[in-house]
Parts: sequence; structure tokens; C-alpha cells
Amino acid sequence: MLDDPQYIARFDRSDGFAVVASQPEQLRQQYSFNVPEVGDIHNIVLTGMGGSALAAEFVRSWLAERLTVPFEIVRDYDLPAYVGNNSLVIVSSYSGNTEETLSCLEQVKKSGAVAVLMTTGGELAADKDIPTLIKIPTGLQPRFAVLYEAKAIVVLLEQLGLAEGVAEELETAAEWLLEEITHFAPNITEKDNIAKQIAKQLVGHPVVMYGGPTLAMPAMKWKIDFNENAKNIAFWNQLPEFNHNEFIGWSNPKDSLLKVVQLQSSLDNERIKKRFEVSNRLLSGTMPAPIIVTAHGQTKLQQMLWSMLLGDFVATYVAMLNQVDPMPVELIEKLKKELG
Repeated sequence: MLDDPQYIARFDRSDGFAVVASQPEQLRQQYSFNVPEVGDIHNIVLTGMGGSALAAEFVRSWLAERLTVPFEIVRDYDLPAYVGNNSLVIVSSYSGNTEETLSCLEQVKKSGAVAVLMTTGGELAADKDIPTLIKIPTGLQPRFAVLYEAKAIVVLLEQLGLAEGVAEELETAAEWLLEEITHFAPNITEKDNIAKQIAKQLVGHPVVMYGGPTLAMPAMKWKIDFNENAKNIAFWNQLPEFNHNEFIGWSNPKDSLLKVVQLQSSLDNERIKKRFEVSNRLLSGTMPAPIIVTAHGQTKLQQMLWSMLLGDFVATYVAMLNQVDPMPVELIEKLKKELG
């Protein structure tokens, strides 16, 4: 079925595969905005939900060993009490109308923090009290604009002297990534297409995603892709935390519909690699045999991007097998309406 263009066209009514395949181009986006005046920044806080928060997860994970100040992500209605004069707060909502983020916007105005707005429009773009606004290209579901927003955050960090050379690294990675993901495209047959092969194994099952420190964020992204693209329940966790609690949950042998996918990286600490190997051996016969995906790429950035885009394709193929359009998220829109 996945090799049949007519079958794909029947359910990909919103051209989801084209959207997925175009994402590396987002890393080439150029931004121009009023750079705020800052003093001594002690911490960075991004307040956002869904895809907006996911962009921050990407940047925070990628630059974990390079940022010299803490970077926290707030997925809530309230900012932490420590936010103040030495904080940089990025108020991020793709739509500009996310209620949790708008709640934090009012608080940041009273905090004394340096504030930056990041959005496509809506109430956030209409705000007149905060002079720095980064406009994100519009027209996408937020989960498909993660790289637009990640590039914007990176450019901001560079402009404020909190990072160096990282925007260029993203732009360089775009060309490599565009070539890599051609192997996942619908015109590549199943026998040569790892994304189709994985999708065929996962359809009809709840999915549990695992990653080590290098690929924990992509594992989270896969989980979200399964939820929103494929309309499929999924969960995620990361090692080594997995070994301190969830690991024992797999020890009681029961028939399970769950499928397990592990994103493994050549860049992880040797102890993480050992934990994957030993965990899989000890849980053999109780946890479903995992589908192990070893990331392509020489750098952390390449491996994160490759893993994320593979997940987008896999989940979109699962959507085809589930016979649903991967793009709309009608239930979320209904929830927002019900919440008023």
C-alpha cells in the first residue's frame, strides 16, 4: 500500500509528505528584528506549548554543552518566581493565541526581565508593550514549524552574545539533511525505505519511544508525531532515567500490544550504550523486542535532525495505514473551542 501513489494520495489530502520533506529548508530562514538591550543574563526561560516548546527543547538539547546559563522551558500558565531583571524570557506561540503563553506574557511584563515575542501573529503579535517581535513564517501546523522556531531562537541567542556560530551550523546542516531524507520519500519503495518498514511494524499498536541523552528530544518528537500525524497513542522516556523506574515495569511478563522503538546514538556515553544492551538482554521475553534505530550523522546536530525527520516520515506513513489525513488536529481545535 505504501508504494502505491494512489493510496497515498487518497489519505494525504493536505499534502503532508511535501510539508515533512520541506522542513530542512526552514533552517535557511533569515530573521531580522529589533535586538533588545540586555545586561548580565543569568537564565533563559521560554514559555510555550506544543511545537513552540519543542523548538526550545531542540535548542536546549543541542547546545546543552555550550550554553553557559540555564535554559528552562515553561509549559504552564505561570512563570517561575526567580524570573527577574537578569532573565531573558522568550514568549513563544505559533498562533499567537495560546492561552497558557498569554498568561505568562502578562507576568513577564511585571517581572523586569528582558522579553522577546516569537509568533506568526494573533494576540501576541498585537502586543505593544514588548518591542522585540520575531515573526515566524505562517501557514503550518506548529509541529511542522519547529525548525523555523529553532532557527529563530538560535539567531536571538547569537545576537545577544549567548552563543556563537550556531546559526551557520544549522544552515550548513540543511543541505546534508535534504539529501539524507530523500531515502524516506514516498517514491522510494518499501524494500529500500526504512521509514516505511518501521511504519509497517508499528501500525495498530501503541508505541513507546526511548532515547539516550543525545536523542531524547527526537524520541519526544516521535511521540508527538505519532499522536498528531498518525492519531496514534504513544509515550516516551529516556535513559538512564528509564533504568531507575520504568525498566522494572517491563519485568512482569504479560501479553502486550505495545511496540518499542529505541533511538540510539554513536555519540552517547559508553555507559548509556551499555545500558541499552544490558536492559534489552534482561528484558528479553517480557518487553517487546525493540526496533533499534541507529542515527545517521557525524555530529550531535546531524543525528538529532536526521532522527527527527525520520520520525516525521514514519508517523506520516502510519497515518496512511491508519487511513487518516496526517495534517488536521480537529480534536485539539474542538478542545480549544470548548475551553472558550
